[in-house]
Amino acid sequence: MSTYVQGLTAILIVVISIIFTLWPSRQSRIRNQGYGDVRVSKLLVHPIKSCRGTSVPFANYTPAGLENDRKWSIVDPIKKKVLTAREYPQMVLISPKIVMDDRLPHKGYLEISFPKASGCETFTIPLEPSAEVLRNWEILDDLNMWDKPIDGYICEALDPTVCSSPSEVISRFLGIPVKLVVKGPTPRPCSPTPAFPQLSATHVFQDGYPLLILSQESVQAVEDQTREYVGVSGVEEKWKNDEIAVERFRPNIVFSGGGPFCEDDWEEITIQSQEAASLSQSPPRFSVVSKCSRCLLPNVSPETGIPDKAVPFKVLAKFRIGVDPLNKYKPCLGDNACPLGNGVVRVGDIVRVTKLAPLVGKK
Repeated sequence: MSTYVQGLTAILIVVISIIFTLWPSRQSRIRNQGYGDVRVSKLLVHPIKSCRGTSVPFANYTPAGLENDRKWSIVDPIKKKVLTAREYPQMVLISPKIVMDDRLPHKGYLEISFPKASGCETFTIPLEPSAEVLRNWEILDDLNMWDKPIDGYICEALDPTVCSSPSEVISRFLGIPVKLVVKGPTPRPCSPTPAFPQLSATHVFQDGYPLLILSQESVQAVEDQTREYVGVSGVEEKWKNDEIAVERFRPNIVFSGGGPFCEDDWEEITIQSQEAASLSQSPPRFSVVSKCSRCLLPNVSPETGIPDKAVPFKVLAKFRIGVDPLNKYKPCLGDNACPLGNGVVRVGDIVRVTKLAPLVGKK
């Protein structure tokens, strides 16, 4: 065989190998509405509303959201109001830890700790208090959240010898009288959206909907834009190098692989494991019901509890206003979603886009 033929054969082998290497990903992009290989990259559960979240490798979910997410809340017992880190940014420094164990009473416990310098003691409360336990807890059935009624049981400590009152400990930390409550029995319906006028879903202490989804690339795009605005609109020099943590935005399911703001265009997705996908099992579906308009809460550092004067809100206002026709003057990032059943979501799971939002073209 001549040297020319040998060289040509080698080139053909390389070309064919490249084609076969790229073919699966190309087919994946075609099947996935043009978004390619999108995966769950992080899962975050926030047991107590506005307090520190926990990154988990997997989470059970129901139509009301991830298990134990925003199941508890801190409330003002005088104003009958649910409190958030918008008003009390130090709330993000309260660290709830979920310990699940079916062998234990109440199927486990929630351990709540505070910064060491605060002098506040760690305590535990039942993870799933029984009906018998709840009968002995005081219920606040006249609370309000976003001008809508909501109820909650005032939590008591698992071990009264360690902590006589969880609410008193949190009150000392925040410097105001508060109560720690777990969601009461009254269902809290979600508001319909233009895309889902017949929406039938409930949630607990989440702002408006059971889940918040967000792509990692969207957060990276916000960080990139922040670098461009250093020295403008109060964006400090530190943001030349500081990273914007996805935890600032308090999502539940974070994706990677779809590109910046991919979630803007989604109306329905499925999430399932590689194994389930290979067995052609019917994947659980999630409705993407609305965009998430942003307030100043993401300005609060999850590490220090100190609000930044500009980042990310003022940066988002530069290029993410007008994204949602219903909130034309509010910057949006991430989307609200509702699971259409029960299941388990894991880091690494495959995300398929099964329906695009109306009048939205492919990426």
